[in-house]
Amino acid sequence: MRRSEKPTIVLVHGAFADASSYAEVIPRLIARGLDVVAPAVPNRSLLGDAAYVASIVRQIPGPVVLVGHSYGGAIITVAGTEDNVKALVYLAGYALEEGESLGELQGRFPDSPLAAALVYTPFPLEGTAETGTDVSVRADAFPSIFAADVEPRLAAVLAASQRPLAAQAFSEAAPAAAWKTKPSWGLVASSDRTINPDVERYGYRRAGMPTVEVDSSHLVMLSHPGQVVALIEKAARATCD
Repeated sequence: MRRSEKPTIVLVHGAFADASSYAEVIPRLIARGLDVVAPAVPNRSLLGDAAYVASIVRQIPGPVVLVGHSYGGAIITVAGTEDNVKALVYLAGYALEEGESLGELQGRFPDSPLAAALVYTPFPLEGTAETGTDVSVRADAFPSIFAADVEPRLAAVLAASQRPLAAQAFSEAAPAAAWKTKPSWGLVASSDRTINPDVERYGYRRAGMPTVEVDSSHLVMLSHPGQVVALIEKAARATCD
């Protein structure tokens, strides 16, 4: 892989998490000579979050591989239409169809255990007298639902430091589906208790993307970083062919 052809890997986190969920993946990618960017996603709305990630991608010279975990998969589905995005990688993520929302895709399948453990908290909307709704996971349920195969002390920290997702993000329809025009790969976390693994399988199959399955909790990047890095490297190599 010639240096001029190496893509930058942009790692997009999901709901109830932040960029530190890639803490085991980032050093492995850097050790392989890849440039990495892991932005802090606002988690306020699908359209706004995708626009934010797209703005970061546009400022990166050269090709980009966009990686999205969980809700981050929905984000890269939209932001991945940027010209310099050469590949998409979905990690236990939502591969939305154009015009489809998270709620619509999830609604086709039985709920995961996450549904019964969600907490809804109002927050002020800047410049208005109205409030929005933040969605998070009950701290006592977080380890078993989100991070069952992550070291317990770390799972407890992740539970206490959640980055909530605004409820608005569940109902907004994706205005585009980048996987229709960009090479894409998917990873199913087969022991996922946050997203029904069949939601992941369905989205990937519909997109026609090569898929791997890992016996993992939702936080596959922390529990199986080697397999995640291998998939990202595969996508990165494909951008240089």
